Amino acid sequence: MNKKLNYHSADPRGLIYEAYRMEPLKDEEYRSIFLDWALGLPMDQDTFELINDLLSVYQIEYPDHPMTRILCEGLKTNKTRTKRRRSRTSRKTTS
Repeated sequence: MNKKLNYHSADPRGLIYEAYRMEPLKDEEYRSIFLDWALGLPMDQDTFELINDLLSVYQIEYPDHPMTRILCEGLKTNKTRTKRRRSRTSRKTTS
């Protein structure tokens, strides 16, 4: 029987979900997973709110897990998502 996983809406690709279920990794590997998760978010998403949502799901069950620590660090350093700059090639030149 194929069981469908129900990922949290803040983690539609299941990266954070899977990180909590993996064998212990190095902090750098958890940071890499976090970065992959963050880069995969749509521009209009509030990263701060999504991290809080994920912590509300995982922090109680996994208070000492390295990914919990990484998510908490994300709250400290990513309170607001900076606007991405347009690339130089996407700007129109006025000649």
